[in-house]
Amino acid sequence: MAIFLTESSKVIVQGMTGSEGTKHTTRMLASGTNVVGGVNPRKAGTSVAFPQGDGTVDVPVFGSVEEAMKETGADVSVIFVPPAHTKGAVLEAVDAGIPLAVIITEGVPVADTAEFFAYAQDKGVRLIGPNCPGLISPGKSNVGIIPADITGPGKIGLVSKSGTLTYQMMYELRDLGFSTAIGIGGDPIIGTTHIDALAAFEADPDTEVIVLIGEIGGDAEERAAAYIAEHVTKPVVGYVAGFTAPEGKTMGHAGAIVSGSAGTAQAKKEALEAAGVKVGKTPSETAALARELLS
Repeated sequence: MAIFLTESSKVIVQGMTGSEGTKHTTRMLASGTNVVGGVNPRKAGTSVAFPQGDGTVDVPVFGSVEEAMKETGADVSVIFVPPAHTKGAVLEAVDAGIPLAVIITEGVPVADTAEFFAYAQDKGVRLIGPNCPGLISPGKSNVGIIPADITGPGKIGLVSKSGTLTYQMMYELRDLGFSTAIGIGGDPIIGTTHIDALAAFEADPDTEVIVLIGEIGGDAEERAAAYIAEHVTKPVVGYVAGFTAPEGKTMGHAGAIVSGSAGTAQAKKEALEAAGVKVGKTPSETAALARELLS
């Protein structure tokens, strides 16, 4: 099993013909993702030949998300569109009724995110991101920029604010494997939260251990801790990035804003531990805790 993304997912790429879209579509196809189309109104009716094995695979380009869904049955869109045009791309995907839209773009204005997130919620469309690496269900499908060859399928569910730490945790636990690893992004407003992923992993019969990675700023981890205490029966291990961040200095992601004691790594660690989550001091220690729980 997996959450949000399975081997039957049919993926379209908004911005497939741009440099980032082309590069990562090539990688997604190589990892077995069923990419059924791209969207670019200026190149509608054409196709792009992507290298695959010893040959190539032709992926058609459509003029709109609606047309792509109608022609291919697509149920996931991944968005590689510059920040200024991201809102329009997301609104188009939501209007077309795509069940899942994954927004990789970094630097999306927060006001734009607030607008398209509220709209997507009203329409029942799940967003992941923006400013995220996407998600992977190893051996089934990979949507975004997560390297597919780090790990294989297994019993661990991973949800992380940090892209780089997503990759590190996958690598540290590569011999055990993952049901799904999801990078939710570190912006102040994001579509899918730690809590959304925790709920999905709790419901997934093949996820046995959950790894949660947070970072300084905001209160998402504290809210996740409260949710775990009430609703999660599976073992959860955690890591919070930012213990060594200098006080009063703005760090990293746009969401990493600390006010007083709220949002510090220590406050988040204490909240998670109070909910029964084992929190590692380093990513490697967190991986070791997950390993203990699975063995």
